[in-house]
Amino acid sequence: MDARPEHGVDWRDGGVPVSALFDDPFYSLEDGWAESAHVFLGGNGLPGRLRDGFRIAELGFGTGLNLALVLSHWAGPGRIDYTSFEAFPLGPDTAARALSAFPQAAPFADLVARLLTDPGATVEINAATIRLIPGDARNTLPAWGGAADAWFLDGFSPARNPELWGAELMTEVARHTAAGGTFATYTAAGHVRRALAEAGFAVERVPGFGRKRHMSRGQLA
Repeated sequence: MDARPEHGVDWRDGGVPVSALFDDPFYSLEDGWAESAHVFLGGNGLPGRLRDGFRIAELGFGTGLNLALVLSHWAGPGRIDYTSFEAFPLGPDTAARALSAFPQAAPFADLVARLLTDPGATVEINAATIRLIPGDARNTLPAWGGAADAWFLDGFSPARNPELWGAELMTEVARHTAAGGTFATYTAAGHVRRALAEAGFAVERVPGFGRKRHMSRGQLA
C-alpha cells in the first residue's frame, strides 16, 4: 500500500462520519441505512437474488454498513460469501460509533469490529464467509482469485477519490464478475458509466436516493 495519511474521521452534526482524507461522508447525511438499501440492495436486485453460494464483492468497506445491511436480510439456509477491498481500514471503535446510529446494525457491530481489528483475516459465521482485503484495490483486486455475483462500488466520490474509479480498475471489476453478475453504485458520473460500459456491463442510469437525482447499476453483458 502507498504511504498515505492515516484515515482520520471528522463527525458532522448528527454524528455522520466524514473522511478527513477525502472530505466526503462515509454515507448519506440524510439516512445512510436507507441509502445503502436503495443503492446497493435495490440496484443489485437484492435480497431477492440471495441464495446459498451467492458472492458479493465491494470496493470500499468503510464503516461496515453495507455488510451489516446484507446480513440483516440473510440468515440462510446456506452461506453467502462477502469480500470487501479497503485501502484505509477504520479503527474498530470509529466504525462502532458510526454504526451506533443505526439500530438495525447493532447485531453486526461486533463482527465489523473483528474484521477491522485484524484486516486481512477471514471471518466465518453461520450464514456467511467474510473477507476484508486491505490495500490499494488497483493492486489487490487483480490478484484476487474470486468472482462476484454482485458488486457494491462504494468508494468516495469520483471527484475526490479518482483512483477507485479508473477505467483499468473497472475492467478488473468486470473480469471478477460472474456471468450475468451485476453492479450498483451511488455515482452517475459519466466517465464511470463509460468505463463500466467499455468493461462489458450494460449500464443504466436510474433514480438515486433522496436528493441525489441519479445512480448507476448494470449487468455483465
